[in-house]
Amino acid sequence: MAVSREAVVRALRKITHPEREKDIIRLDMVKDLTIEDQRVHFTVVVKDPDGAFANQVQEACRRILHEEVSRDLEVDVELDSEMIPLGDELSVSDPSGEKQQVSGEDGVQNTIAVASGKGGVGKSTVAVNLAMALADDGYNVALVDTDIYGPSVPKMLGMEGEKPRVNDERKIVPLEKHGIKVLSMGFMVDPDKAVVWRGPMVTKAVQQFLGDVDWGDIEYMILDLPPGTGDVQLTIVQTIPLTGAVIVSTPQDLALADARKGKAMFDNVNVPVVGMVENMSYFTPPDQPDRKYYLFGRNGAQELARELDVPFLGQVPIEQKVRESGDSGHPLVRSHPDSLSATAFREIGDELVEQVALRNAETDPTQKVEILYE
Repeated sequence: MAVSREAVVRALRKITHPEREKDIIRLDMVKDLTIEDQRVHFTVVVKDPDGAFANQVQEACRRILHEEVSRDLEVDVELDSEMIPLGDELSVSDPSGEKQQVSGEDGVQNTIAVASGKGGVGKSTVAVNLAMALADDGYNVALVDTDIYGPSVPKMLGMEGEKPRVNDERKIVPLEKHGIKVLSMGFMVDPDKAVVWRGPMVTKAVQQFLGDVDWGDIEYMILDLPPGTGDVQLTIVQTIPLTGAVIVSTPQDLALADARKGKAMFDNVNVPVVGMVENMSYFTPPDQPDRKYYLFGRNGAQELARELDVPFLGQVPIEQKVRESGDSGHPLVRSHPDSLSATAFREIGDELVEQVALRNAETDPTQKVEILYE
C-alpha cells in the first residue's frame, strides 16, 4: 500500500529546528517530496550545511518516518543549501526562518488569495475568519483587502476611520488588530464616497499595497480579492508570486458556474488552487442541533472540488452570528469561538495549512506571471 503524502508531512512536523523553535515543514525546509509505494524521497534545505542541525536532520527524518509511518519505508533524504529564484529577485529558500522576497518585501512566506467567481458568497467573511483562525494557531498573519471598489475588511474588523502611517523609509506601516497586520483601501478613502477609478489607477494602488509596505515577518498573507476575474486579480499575479488560491462558493449552481471560471483563471496564470470552501452550506436551527436544511443546494462546492481535482477545505453553515459578528466588527472566530461556523473556520484553517505544506514540499515556488497582450 502506498504511503500517503499527508502522513509523511505530519510525521516531519515533529522535527523542530532548535534555534527557530518551529518544525521543518512550517519553516518550508522540505522540498522535492516524491512518494512511490514504500519509497519516500525529499530534500531538506538548510542555511548552514556544516552546522549541528544539518548534521543531524537526515537521520532524524529517517527515524521519525520509520516510527510514525512505516518501519518498512525506504527513506531517501538529501541535504542542500541553495539560492532559489523568485520572480525577478533571488532569495534563500526559508530554511531556518529566513525571509523570502515578495515584490520588494522580504518577510512574507506564503501568500494565499481568497477568491470567488461572483459576489455575495461570503468571500470576505471567509478571508477574515480564516486569518483569525491561523493567528489563533500561532502563525504570523497579514490580511490585505484588495477590493478597491468595495472594501469590507475595515468594518468587519471594527477598524473604520483608522489610518496607517508611513515610516522613515517611505513605506506604509500596516495597522494591527487581533494580532493580525491589516491593510485595506478602506483606510485610505472616505467611506461615504465611491471609488471611481479606471483600471490603471486600480493597478497602481494594488501594486503599492503589495510592494511599498513594511510587513515584517509574515507566515501567511491572506489576500481578500474582489469577485470576478479582472484587473486586480491580474495585477496581483504579475506583482507577487502567489503560493496558492482558495475559491469560495455557495452550493447553488449559479455560484458554482462562476467558481469554475475562477479556477480556470488561476490555471491560466499557473497559480495552484490549494482549496475550495463551501459557504452557506446548510442551516441548523438552534433548537434542532441534529437537523440540517440545505437552502442553497447540497454539497455543490464539494462535488465541484472533486470534479476539478481541487482539495476541499470544508463547509461553513448559515448562522445569524456570522452576519452579526461581521456587522459589529468582532470576527466570529473570536466573538463566538464555540459556534458551528467558528469550528468550521478553524478546521478549514488546519486543512489549508496542510495543503500549503504539501504544495510547498512537492512543487517549486510560484513565479510572478508575465502577461503578454496581443
